[in-house]
Amino acid sequence: MRFLVLLFSLLFGPLGTALSDQKDERLDGLFAQLHATADAQLAQGITRQIWEIWYQTDDVRGREIFVRGEQHMQEGRFDQALTAFDELVKLTPGFAEAWNRRATLLYLMGEHSASIDDIKHTLVLEPRHFGALSGLGLIYLHSEQWDAAISAFRKALEVNPHLPGPKLNIEMIEQHTRGSTI
Repeated sequence: MRFLVLLFSLLFGPLGTALSDQKDERLDGLFAQLHATADAQLAQGITRQIWEIWYQTDDVRGREIFVRGEQHMQEGRFDQALTAFDELVKLTPGFAEAWNRRATLLYLMGEHSASIDDIKHTLVLEPRHFGALSGLGLIYLHSEQWDAAISAFRKALEVNPHLPGPKLNIEMIEQHTRGSTI
């Protein structure tokens, strides 16, 4: 019996580990490390680990669709990417990154209202999703809703204080609203 337990853990990971995605047990520790470190390089590595976990789903079909959607998006085939991500959110509605990837794509397509809807869904599933919060800030920045943009960027920084983009965007907005140009 011990041999079977050992074999199972070698093949599938330690027993008791949560599914990979926003429910993964490792995330709490990684977010705690983000807040505890002042080392920018270490924070960058932790951030990368969080993204890697968020990108994982234990749904084999979902993984295939995710990869296909990403490839289409990177190649600029937005209609095909949207079809893939639409299928993905239907197949895996509890997978936060499915919603976030579609939100990102919708943003790139100029569909900001639909992107906000998907960001909100992402944040219901994973309130610590600093990528979604940053994306929300970018949408508000684009539409010159300065206070809303700053609020979204600050929320992203509360979750991950090492993000350079939100910090720079807040500085630019503050300069702009004081009369300087961006």
